[in-house]
Amino acid sequence: MRYGSPVQSPSAVVPAPSSRRHTGAFTSPSSARRYWVLLTVIVAVGSACAFGLLAYGNPMPVGSEGFWLIAQRRMKAVIAIILVAACQGIATVAFQTVTNNRIVTPSILGFESLYRAIHTTMVFAFGAAGIIATQNTQSFLLQLLVMVGLSLVLYSWLLGNGARNMHAMLLVGIVIGGGLGSLSTFMQRLLTPSEFDLLTARLFGSVSNANAAYFPVAIPLVAVGTAALYVLSRRLNVLALGREAATNLGVNYRWTAIGVLVLVSILMATSTALVGPMTFFGFLVATLAYQFSATHDHRFIFPMAFALGFAVLSGAYFVLNHVFYAQGVVGVIIELVGGLTFLIVILRKGRL
Repeated sequence: MRYGSPVQSPSAVVPAPSSRRHTGAFTSPSSARRYWVLLTVIVAVGSACAFGLLAYGNPMPVGSEGFWLIAQRRMKAVIAIILVAACQGIATVAFQTVTNNRIVTPSILGFESLYRAIHTTMVFAFGAAGIIATQNTQSFLLQLLVMVGLSLVLYSWLLGNGARNMHAMLLVGIVIGGGLGSLSTFMQRLLTPSEFDLLTARLFGSVSNANAAYFPVAIPLVAVGTAALYVLSRRLNVLALGREAATNLGVNYRWTAIGVLVLVSILMATSTALVGPMTFFGFLVATLAYQFSATHDHRFIFPMAFALGFAVLSGAYFVLNHVFYAQGVVGVIIELVGGLTFLIVILRKGRL
């Protein structure tokens, strides 16, 4: 201390204000509040539309025995919407995390091409009776086994070492899907106009394709698959960091990825066999879920994806069915919006 310099008392020293740090899934408490508000609103909208599907146009008074009898017959569509929303939304988010690419969807593995090939082959071999032959529980289980079996064959590419195995698996899935699509197109050209018309109605994704007899099989599969993926949310958070980072943090990247992909294949096979192919619906829901969640934590992205899928499907079916009286075009419009969203994302990113 220099001679004659003033001595500052400890009370005169003002500490610099310390910035408050926030740890957790969200960057700030306001982001967390925004998430829960959005989730509540989306669930409320979806529930209102689902109730509208049950009650709108029901001639009986609400709460009466006749009302519930009519609502019970309409409940099949609501249950199918719930199952498809859970399968498509959650499976797409998990698949994009494992592949580390928010452009690709599980449809790239060839589930929808295989679905089209199975139904086209049945109509090609047995005519219109082939449509009836595929509407039973045994056929539903067979389609599930074939789709999951195909995915397991593709996942064998992950048993090797190196990051190229994931890309090889995706490329093989594209090639198989293209081959099955070409085979289906060839057989469809040989069908009669009436057979082709019946087949086309089955090849568009629609909840009206769902059979209530499938629910005892589909509901447990969807419940177990979605619950297992939610349990793996923390591991998926680590997998999203990349292969090297996940390995350094103690996660067995290869087997965790294979386990997640098996669950994804079960969910996608169930959805496709239940209502038919919906190529861009999962992509649309997953893209919206990322934007609305404002977090990278899968514990919060999964519920948002499911809620958005439920709201989009139930809202689309309610509006188009009871306002525009165009129930048959719901799947087409959803695929159109999803495809436009895909193109917008591609143009904004500038790459795949």
